Amino acid sequence: MGDRSDEYLARKGRIVGVVIACGGLLAIIAPWLTTVFGLAVRFEMLLYMISLAAFVWALAVTYQIWRARRDNRG
Repeated sequence: MGDRSDEYLARKGRIVGVVIACGGLLAIIAPWLTTVFGLAVRFEMLLYMISLAAFVWALAVTYQIWRARRDNRG
């Protein structure tokens, strides 16, 4: 059962990594997207909020992974 749990936590960790990368990329390209599409500044702020939500979610899941690994150790 330990192998299955480790695989699950590793998969969760990879998902967190992808979410962090996408959130960072979104925060970097938000000004460019609003300029190219001629959107209002409020849409840029919306993209920043989405990016922030991704980072908060990733932090919460990382904490869950940390707790699960700590509990599995014994």
